[in-house]
Amino acid sequence: MDPLLVAGSGLVATPLVLAGYAYVGYPMVLAGLAAMRRGMPPLPSSDPVQWPTVTITIPVHNEERRIASCLDAVLALDYPADRRQILVISDGSTDRTEDIVRGYAGTGVELHVMRERRGKSAAENAGGGLARGDIVVNIDASVRVPPLGLKNLVRAFQDASVGAASCRDVSVGDVTAVANSGERGYVDYEMRIRALETRLGSIVGASGCFYGIRRRLFDTSFPEHLSRDFATALIAREQGYRAVSVDDALCFVPRAASLEAEYRRKIRTMARGLETLWHRRHLLNPRRHGLFALMLFSHKLARWLVYLTLPLALVGTLMIAMRSWVGVAGLAAIATVSLLGWIARSRARVRPLPKLASLAAFVVLSSAAGVLAWRNALRGQRTAIWEPTRRPA
Repeated sequence: MDPLLVAGSGLVATPLVLAGYAYVGYPMVLAGLAAMRRGMPPLPSSDPVQWPTVTITIPVHNEERRIASCLDAVLALDYPADRRQILVISDGSTDRTEDIVRGYAGTGVELHVMRERRGKSAAENAGGGLARGDIVVNIDASVRVPPLGLKNLVRAFQDASVGAASCRDVSVGDVTAVANSGERGYVDYEMRIRALETRLGSIVGASGCFYGIRRRLFDTSFPEHLSRDFATALIAREQGYRAVSVDDALCFVPRAASLEAEYRRKIRTMARGLETLWHRRHLLNPRRHGLFALMLFSHKLARWLVYLTLPLALVGTLMIAMRSWVGVAGLAAIATVSLLGWIARSRARVRPLPKLASLAAFVVLSSAAGVLAWRNALRGQRTAIWEPTRRPA
């Protein structure tokens, strides 16, 4: 057989095999393991005799448009007022955010101001240092937690093995921002994976918009350029605890207002995720961490490796094209899909997209973002400074 065809086929097959395992094979493995073994007992569903004290941290940067409605929603949470601390950390805001928060001082809302903008992880470090609650809960200003959401999340900590708990994201749209409906399908899929991981032991990353961790596990010196929500599950594991996804702890997350916004967010979050995983790479050792190491590789690294190998697949297609019309057809297909994705991206800026076009554009832009995230990570291009994704109300 022609060596060029063999080599090209191998390069093309690599990301396909990785994607097939990460997105289809891994969920099947989880489902099979869950069926064969009893797994962990269900998370506690009854109320504790006394609710633990909770510190709700809300890191913000220039959120004057949303901070009032965010605080109104947090104050409406069904949780004993004398058992909660609400702390807003302003990361170098230059608009009216801080003045608006000060107007809530009479309701018990506290404000900590960071004059120098240093990023979300730095803001959370500062908030953790001021926390008085037994559980530290992060809520993003852009999301909404229903009244019972906080209690549902905190109930999980009655299980002594639980060190961190994450919400169930519910991707919601807005009549003026339906360009990115492809995001919803991915979020729903991700939540099903986390539910299976919880049954088998521990999730490998929390939702940054709404999650909690025991204060004694909270690291106030966490590196500012890394992703704390991802690392929270890893820190819990290192300390002998597990992280869980709580189905009843709902968090309504508006989809990004545009494909462009989701594209930029994915580059930033994946690059930070790669750095975080490298920082905690010892957890990938199956001899020491067993099933958790397998889940960490499958859920995170295997997915990310798909993007690293995509350029190699393009090279492989070029190699095949030198010997066969199949490669030429492959190049034409890649060019066509990429062109349609970028056209859809441009159209989405001015009008809603059909569902199929939105999904195709989401896949194309996610792939491009993943490749750029690897480039940034390999270059050591850090993104500590936080630019919140401006989601619709």
